[in-house]
Amino acid sequence: MTIRVLIADDQDIVRTGLTMLLNAQPDIEVVGAATDGRQAVALARQLHPDVCLFDIRMPLMDGIEATRRLAGPEVTDPLPIVVITTFDLDEYVHGALKAGARGFLLKDAGPALLTQAIHAAADGDALIAPSVTVRLLAAFARSQKGPSAQPIEPLTSREEQVLLPVAQGRTNSEIAADLHISPSTVKTHLASLMRKLDARNRVELAMWAHETGRTT
Repeated sequence: MTIRVLIADDQDIVRTGLTMLLNAQPDIEVVGAATDGRQAVALARQLHPDVCLFDIRMPLMDGIEATRRLAGPEVTDPLPIVVITTFDLDEYVHGALKAGARGFLLKDAGPALLTQAIHAAADGDALIAPSVTVRLLAAFARSQKGPSAQPIEPLTSREEQVLLPVAQGRTNSEIAADLHISPSTVKTHLASLMRKLDARNRVELAMWAHETGRTT
């Protein structure tokens, strides 16, 4: 299955670079590119992409407002959106997640993490740049309502082992290598954790880990 992606960035060289990078992936196709947030919203509603990749700082409408209009709490059928920016500022990360983004990356994240974030968003998951995950989630957990404080069922020791690196922003492949298990086994544990904690994605898993003191 090919993941159809819409890109929005006001810099020509960035749009071109992202388009070339993503189109080089065997299962990703860039179906549109916007130069500002207003155009991004219009194209998204017209093209119905599988994932949107939005810059934050754009003219006419920024990426956070565009995200809110396409994926905010009041949107009936939200689109998966990954926000990508050169600015490592907590206010941007908070704004993007509150607006409904499923991922937040810096532009120096590299092709591997970028494609992983797009796949995660397409699968209904969320991924945040590891460089901002720990401090972000600690603050975000204090200001947002996360998953339930008590798990539906007790966590297994292996699930606890998987949960900590998730809260540290590590990827599935990194967790698999660290724990000497397969990536598919990591996904199985993540699915179980989401069910037990009533969490929608790995961001909420990480928030719960911070809320319950598992990262200290």
